[in-house]
Amino acid sequence: MTEAVAILGTAALPVGKWQTAPGVVPAVLEHEVLAKLVMEAMADAGVDKSDIGSMIFSLARPYTQQKYFATFMANYLRLPCAGSVAEIMGNGMTAALAFQGAVDEIRLGKAKVALALGVNFETATSSADHMMSSMRTTGDVDFHVPFGFTPISWYAMDAARYIHEFNSSREELATVAVKNRAHAVLNPIAQYRKPITLEQVLAQAPIVEPLGLYEVPGRADGAVCIVLASEDVARATGRPYARLRGQSFFHEGAHQINEVPNDMIALIAAQTAGRAAFAQAGITPADIDVAELYAPCTIVEVLASEAFGLVPRGQGARQCAEGQTSLGGRIPICTSGGLQSRGHPAYVTPFYSFVEIADQLRGRAGARQVEGARLGMTSAELGNYNAAMVHILEAVQ
Repeated sequence: MTEAVAILGTAALPVGKWQTAPGVVPAVLEHEVLAKLVMEAMADAGVDKSDIGSMIFSLARPYTQQKYFATFMANYLRLPCAGSVAEIMGNGMTAALAFQGAVDEIRLGKAKVALALGVNFETATSSADHMMSSMRTTGDVDFHVPFGFTPISWYAMDAARYIHEFNSSREELATVAVKNRAHAVLNPIAQYRKPITLEQVLAQAPIVEPLGLYEVPGRADGAVCIVLASEDVARATGRPYARLRGQSFFHEGAHQINEVPNDMIALIAAQTAGRAAFAQAGITPADIDVAELYAPCTIVEVLASEAFGLVPRGQGARQCAEGQTSLGGRIPICTSGGLQSRGHPAYVTPFYSFVEIADQLRGRAGARQVEGARLGMTSAELGNYNAAMVHILEAVQ
């Protein structure tokens, strides 16, 4: 790595239902929502609009009315940039790729301050339209889509295999949902904040067996702006910041589900990316104080936590049930509430993970603060962790 890069400011819309249907007056407009967050994030960072050199956006959903969203926002904000103004798409990894794009703008010397930002509105779009788009994005149009094979189906197969392979149980996996909801209760921007019990999780209707309603993410709208800066700029503000210490990406060359026989619950891409990020940061998984993992379903959090070495293989669900991955436990995971409870506005979901880790490392997480948090990590995936991106950040006070 060359130039050290820091998260200096953040602003996030509470996850929920914000999209208005076409023709509804007054309409909630994506660019107006995001512009407000840009102002809030710059104030949080202590920078001026004239300091911004690049803006890297997560691609807006296809149902977003305004097309060519990035350049429209540059105009709406009256924000000329000498670096780049661009939109990035990468399924669930979209926001993480946009974040990395903004980091690279600074490292390449194209900007001293860059924004990583985006909006994901989808809740007023019909379920049929949304699912058809999702299947065509995440599956093979010649095989998966005609059979209605949805992303949750992959995760359900992972769960069944995990229970069989490691003598786990539906009950153990369900404790992840209970734990994440307990964290979300403490998070003012979480989508679902009503406490739930294990019995309530197990009593819900199955979505795809063995995963029930509370073990999968609901649809959600969200928007985030993150201010990234070179470390000299961050240091000059005199404010606490989160410095990027290591990152990595790995794609295993498979689309969602590999037709080549393999260990379907090993998450090889996550293992590979994790090892490289830890090596670059000069630490081990045991050094991590708090982790925000991209995990749409309970089983994915279990598998990812094992693949990254945060918990031993085959022990992820058990250690969650024991409280080791809860606030106050050995390694708190998804202190924001995770994708099941904080919410999952897919194209901006990783942005929310960066916001949570930045809050934790700057000591601003309130009732969910991990005491003494110095090192945090985030992860993102393209789908069933066929590819993984990992970022490791450290606190600078």
